[in-house]
Amino acid sequence: MEYYSNQISRLIEELSRLPGIGAKSAQRLAFHIIHMPKEQVEEFARTMVDARNNVRYCKECCTLTDDELCPICRNENRDHRTIMVVETPRDLAAYEKTGKYEGVYHVLHGAISPMLGIGPGDIRLKELMMRLEGDVDEVIIATNSTLEGETTAMYISKLIKPVGIKVSRIASGVPVGGDLEYIDEVTLLRALEGRTEL
Repeated sequence: MEYYSNQISRLIEELSRLPGIGAKSAQRLAFHIIHMPKEQVEEFARTMVDARNNVRYCKECCTLTDDELCPICRNENRDHRTIMVVETPRDLAAYEKTGKYEGVYHVLHGAISPMLGIGPGDIRLKELMMRLEGDVDEVIIATNSTLEGETTAMYISKLIKPVGIKVSRIASGVPVGGDLEYIDEVTLLRALEGRTEL
């Protein structure tokens, strides 16, 4: 049975297609949008269309940007000889929030996953290898600690090591505030192997 008019139902349906938005959240968002001032809704819609039309891949690191180069790649104060490889632009943003990394990035836009039919040709590895023809000292692999992330890290490592560039992997282990009894064996082993001197 239909509760709402056609327009409201269509709006709820479109919003529910967004990742992480279920039927109730979509309904709540739809009613919020309907009650917003008309000018605000128009600006919101215009911003979405403009972003979709103008955002593209940075020609250097493949993150999302609306310029030819992203702000990080344009920054001459960054260490362009150190490249951190991440899976998504969100991962890049997470590292930038630390304020401690001074190198540049390369965004793969995914990870190798044979189960999902995602191979090396489906992520931005070719672009990474082209960057390594320049002046690069180290590649830091910062893919997720999942099966796909580990597979991708091993694949990248095997590609780069013969080139003679230093390849490192971010440490992983016990999270701050985590109880050891609830942490899996692989994470505990990594924490032990990646221990540092106090």
